[in-house]
Amino acid sequence: MRRFIKRIPWPWSRTDTTYNESSPLLPKTVSKEEAEEEVGNITTEAGTNSHSSVWIQPYHSYSLMDYFLKYILFFCNLLFTVMGLMVLGLGLWGLISKESFAQEKISSIGTDPMLMLVTLGLLLTMLCLSGCVGALRENCSLLKLFSAAVLVLITAQVFVAIIAYSMHNEIGGYLRSGMLTAMARYQDDLDLRFITDEIQSNLQCCGADNYRDWEINIYYNCSAPGVLACGVPATCCVDPLENGTVWNSQCGVGAQTLDEFTAQSAIFLGGCLGGISRWIEQHEGLIGTVAFVTLGVQILAVFITTRLLESIQWHKAYM
Repeated sequence: MRRFIKRIPWPWSRTDTTYNESSPLLPKTVSKEEAEEEVGNITTEAGTNSHSSVWIQPYHSYSLMDYFLKYILFFCNLLFTVMGLMVLGLGLWGLISKESFAQEKISSIGTDPMLMLVTLGLLLTMLCLSGCVGALRENCSLLKLFSAAVLVLITAQVFVAIIAYSMHNEIGGYLRSGMLTAMARYQDDLDLRFITDEIQSNLQCCGADNYRDWEINIYYNCSAPGVLACGVPATCCVDPLENGTVWNSQCGVGAQTLDEFTAQSAIFLGGCLGGISRWIEQHEGLIGTVAFVTLGVQILAVFITTRLLESIQWHKAYM
């Protein structure tokens, strides 16, 4: 009973004002020195933690699509590099076999078709080799060079197409001039002779405008002393084969002296310029398809290279 009465908080009873340290709800009274020391410890600990913290960079790995684009770009450029080397080798072989670098022939090497093959093969090899090595070694400089070169090539092709369309009336004159030049050098240049024979035999034509254009050649001119005077090449003949086996190289002799009615049974009367125009009209769909596919492949190569460049740069930034 007495214990219970003592526990009752009477107003006149003396209360204990001292704080119990074991009570978690009561604030602890500390001195000024202890408070400053505690604040210093907290600051030091915070400073130590701030210096010891490390920012972990995210890791960016290549995706399956990145690997696919990398190797598809590599193998495509490798294929075109091999093709470029073959074209380059063919052009060099043609120049060497014809002795085009000889002193008496070096002046006309600029119009040699083999020189065009050498130039085309060299450019194709250098362009595709940069893309091939750049994709394999993940070299950003080579990939940028490759994409820039392809962009320049695309721009040049579009520019040439626009010029060709706007100057389609003048193109016939350029073709006529080129074919007459090839006919004049028919016996002197084996490449021009081969090209002329292929055009005449495949398109079944003779000369630029008609068969009388062969008078421009000094050997087929009617004033020439040889047996070929007033004649045309055998590829102008309707049937240059005798009995289907023997090639008659003299089938066009004296054809220029014949009138058109008589000559039509022996040689083709129409010129090759008209044959080329008809061939283009008949195959304009195929030509357009090839042109668009070629342009599309080049644009696709630029997009693939750009995507691969972004992936490489993003990957190197987090290495």
